[in-house]
Amino acid sequence: MQIKPRLQLLDVWQAVAGHSFRSGDWSWGEWGGRSSVADAERLLCLMYPATEIPEFRLDNPDTTQEDVEKALKEMGDTTEIPGSLVRVLSEFMGKHHGGGVGPTFSGGYYFLPEDPEQELTKEQQEIGVVDSFSMSVTLCLATLGFLKIYRTRTNRADTQKLIQGLWDATSQRLTSAMVSLLRSFTVNVFDAESSQGQALCRLLGQQRLSDRVVLQRFQERFKALRAVISESLVLGVEVEEQLRNDNRLFECGWAWSLVRDAPEVETTDDIGEQPRGAADAVPYLYFTVVALDGIQDLFSDRTLTLALLNTEQQRLAEALRLRWEITQQYWSAIARFGEGSWPLEDIPWRTTGQQLESEYFSLCVASILVHDLVRRRATDDDLTRTVGIMERLAERGRITSRMTRDDPAVRLHNPGVALPLLGSDGQGPAMQWAMTDFSAQLLKRTIQLCSLSRNQASHDRLLQLAEDILGHLWKRRVGEGEGVGLWDNVHAAYPSSEERSGPLSWSITERVTECMVAASQLYTQPPIRSAELTALARSLLSESTHLLGKEQMKLAPPAKSQEGEELKGVEADLRRARLLLDTEPGTACALSMGVLRRLDTLARARDTGSGV
Repeated sequence: MQIKPRLQLLDVWQAVAGHSFRSGDWSWGEWGGRSSVADAERLLCLMYPATEIPEFRLDNPDTTQEDVEKALKEMGDTTEIPGSLVRVLSEFMGKHHGGGVGPTFSGGYYFLPEDPEQELTKEQQEIGVVDSFSMSVTLCLATLGFLKIYRTRTNRADTQKLIQGLWDATSQRLTSAMVSLLRSFTVNVFDAESSQGQALCRLLGQQRLSDRVVLQRFQERFKALRAVISESLVLGVEVEEQLRNDNRLFECGWAWSLVRDAPEVETTDDIGEQPRGAADAVPYLYFTVVALDGIQDLFSDRTLTLALLNTEQQRLAEALRLRWEITQQYWSAIARFGEGSWPLEDIPWRTTGQQLESEYFSLCVASILVHDLVRRRATDDDLTRTVGIMERLAERGRITSRMTRDDPAVRLHNPGVALPLLGSDGQGPAMQWAMTDFSAQLLKRTIQLCSLSRNQASHDRLLQLAEDILGHLWKRRVGEGEGVGLWDNVHAAYPSSEERSGPLSWSITERVTECMVAASQLYTQPPIRSAELTALARSLLSESTHLLGKEQMKLAPPAKSQEGEELKGVEADLRRARLLLDTEPGTACALSMGVLRRLDTLARARDTGSGV
């Protein structure tokens, strides 16, 4: 299936608007109760494209394009759509605010009991989760950027008052989410002889190296990073002392929620109470990837250009940026540890803490590696090997390969990979988190790698893979009933999978939306420059220029004659071919060949007229 981000995003927008707007009013739905994660994901399906793709902007009614207005007709016309968004966003900010407690980030019905016979307590469902912290960063930045433009396009006093109230609530939620991400970051230090240490040694040694050699190489590889963490991050005296011991191993990243006993973060912004943490100080690959995705939006060109962060938020952003860079460096090094084959190439990945094994965890590590490759501009070798990993994950996930009878790979998609949430049993039954977005996450990372690749062979492999994954995902759209045109109808792709309960998946719908935004950014890049095409284009340009000069030595044709106009067109094509020589050599070749054809036509016409 060819990736057509504009058309596919318009389809998604039309489906979201048709599902969520009932008689002009936004309907949140009642299934499962409140979940700030699901609500933020639904709003991001609209807000993320509207702020990342210029053609989808909704903040200026005068520039809203016709097909965009048609897709969102349930929200009103071009002048009504921005006002509708302001009202819905204001509802979200009020719905997920606890009064004096400040903004809330509940997981809600996304939390599941480990024992299906038990029910979670109300207090458990209201625990904040890293998914919500990260989604809130992205949503708040998108909202602030939208408001900054829209407030200059309307003069109505009631609308301006509503905009100011939404601005204040959004800014408060952004600060609170950033503080929560800081308090969810953790470094777990452990002995090499412990079960976790033994698991990490086996992972890095790949049955080729002894534990002693692995520990020695780990010490050498992470000596500088260990020093940066010890000196730059406030983690508690005990952790810092343990970290300075070179004979101990460590992992870093984000826990599933606020870490228990995490110190409060001093801030001058009023964000209400900082709740006590519930999570054990253990980093999770999934929540680490989610956190990295949200944090990078704090440093985007749009955030900096529009100056969306206040002074206090800029300070917090720098603290998060340090953790963002440390985490990427750590997991990128773990993924590529040692010489020869990478640990990441040994699929499926086994986590060290809970000893869980799944292709989803391989995808999580690959996602962090992609973040790092984008940050430091990958080498061709790194990129080529990562392409192979993506292709193998698509095959093992039965996205690009045939499903077998009673195939266990189906569980990757439905019911998904269950992740026990350590520390969640402090207020009730033990909880878990289900990860069902394997296909959408794989598509997103494939497109990001495709944007990064400047190698023609790797680029073509990645683009083909992305088209195959998109075809698989598009098959899983809901075909009838509630949520038609959205996700997730798993049975369309995997008929043998078990029946799903609950509403449509805003998680996968939002991930697909992100993929289409990433695809649109892919197509705004210049095409890959071919050295062979550039050399050919230079030769064609040289011959074309020479023959044009030769033609211009003939008797000058009348200014308004057909021959005179043809020569002017030839000159214009040659000028454009020279401009495109370095960026689009293929187009320069086509223009030059067109010039040669036209010059030959003129020469033959003249020779025929002279009887030659």
